[in-house]
Formats: sequence, structure tokens, C-alpha cells
Amino acid sequence: MSVPAAFNDIGKSAKDLLSKDYPVGGCKLEVKTTAPNGVTFKVNGQRDNKTGIIVGDLETKYADKKNGLTFTEAWTTSNHLNGKIELENNLAKGLKLELLTSLLPSVNEKAAKINATYKKPNVHTVATLDVFKTNVSVNSVFGQQGFLVGAEVAYNVLDGKIGRYNAAVGYTAAEYGVAVHATNNLSNYAASYYHRVNSDLEASGKASWDSKGSKAVTLEVGAKLKLDSSAFVKAKISNSGVLGLGYTQSLRPGVKVNLGASVDTTRLNENAHKLGLAFTLEN
Repeated sequence: MSVPAAFNDIGKSAKDLLSKDYPVGGCKLEVKTTAPNGVTFKVNGQRDNKTGIIVGDLETKYADKKNGLTFTEAWTTSNHLNGKIELENNLAKGLKLELLTSLLPSVNEKAAKINATYKKPNVHTVATLDVFKTNVSVNSVFGQQGFLVGAEVAYNVLDGKIGRYNAAVGYTAAEYGVAVHATNNLSNYAASYYHRVNSDLEASGKASWDSKGSKAVTLEVGAKLKLDSSAFVKAKISNSGVLGLGYTQSLRPGVKVNLGASVDTTRLNENAHKLGLAFTLEN
């Protein structure tokens, strides 16, 4: 028996195929390095093509694998100081505790969350406490022979009210997966599928409907084709006529480049299209 996916990861294969590897609207650089003592450093920088604004962050991570303890700290160009402490499989097998903090010194804005994740065969539960906003959320997924059933609820302690509730069901097999989500207090519905056609080709699709908004259903389909061991292309299109294209190439071990484009096929003669570029360097 295996541990089921987390609630937020139900339908993840379909979501990743339709959303990842399309770096449109800017240029991005990511550098990852690891010191001999195991400390990892990650630097991210991104320039927006429209505004020219450059944002970035520096992250440092240290993991004590023997004791299941991990420290992560990050500093962004907007002067946010973020920190995370993780303790996994230390107090109990399958239990992971996290403390996430954020500080914006310029306006003395603080945030802190405590997460508790418990995993065992057929069950995956996550509880979150927002310390300063006194919000508590709990989600849990139960799995059996590939079938997944999950639910999430958030409760505001001060107001004494339920803030949100969501649900999801799914089925995962070796070569395909399907999922149905009901979010925003069961008012937004989405159905998705993922299919590994063969070792080189993957396909995915998603249909969404907002019962409180437009009565129209939005549809998006996409595919990923592996060209060789170091390159792949991706394409997706929505029923609104927006075409997404992505090309990823591993230039050598630790060096990857990703090109992306978004083309509005209903406005080909207008300035409605976007291009993007991403570099990833890792030692």
C-alpha cells in the first residue's frame, strides 16, 4: 500500500503538462549550487518584458538528513525575509512539521504559518495554522487501488466561520490519470486528464466551469513530445484561441534553456503575443 498524493497534487500530472515549461512574458535566470557540506544556494532573477522591472531572490538551504531537520532562508529584492524550518520523521514516522515565516521590515509586516503533514498508507493529511490571521485549514486524501478522494476546509477562529471548502476525486494508473475538482466553496468545477501515450508522447486536457460567473466552459488541451534524451517540445491551446509553445533543451549536464511563446490566434495582427526565455544552471 502506498501513500496517496496530497490534496493539492490531485491531478498534478495534467496541471504540470499544461502550466510548466512555458516561460512567457520575461527572461528568467536560475542558478543552483551545492557546497561540499551540503548547503545549497539558489538565485532567481526575472525581467518583465513589458515593464522592464527586474525581481529576484536569494535562497539558502541546509539539511540535516540524519535528524530530518531542514533550514531554509530567502531574501527577495522587495526586501521580504522568508524562513522555513522543517522537521520530518523525527517525532513520529510519517509526521512532518513546518514553520514558515515572512517579514517585510519597511512596513513591519509579519506572517507565520505552522504546517503539520501526516502520511501513512492510504492517507495523506495536511493541517495549517495561520498564526496572525488565526485561520486553520485541514485537507485530507484517502486512496485505495489508484482511487483518490479528498476534501479541504478552512475555518476562521475569531469569526467562528468556515472560510472555504473544496473537494476532489481522482484515479491514477501507470499510464493515465483523471481528476475532478470542486473549489471556491464548490462553485468552480474542473475536470482534467493525463495520458502517457508512449515513452515519447504525453497528452493532457482540462475543462473548467464557474457556476457563479460565466456559463461557458473553458477548455485547454496540450501535449509534450520528447525529441531525444536532452530535448522536448510542448504545445497547448485553449478554446479562447491562445496557443502556447515551449521548447526545452539540456545543453550539457546542469545547463538547461527553455524558450516559450504565447500566441493569440484570434488577434494575429495585433501586439497580443508574448515571448520568454529561461536559463537554469546547476552544479
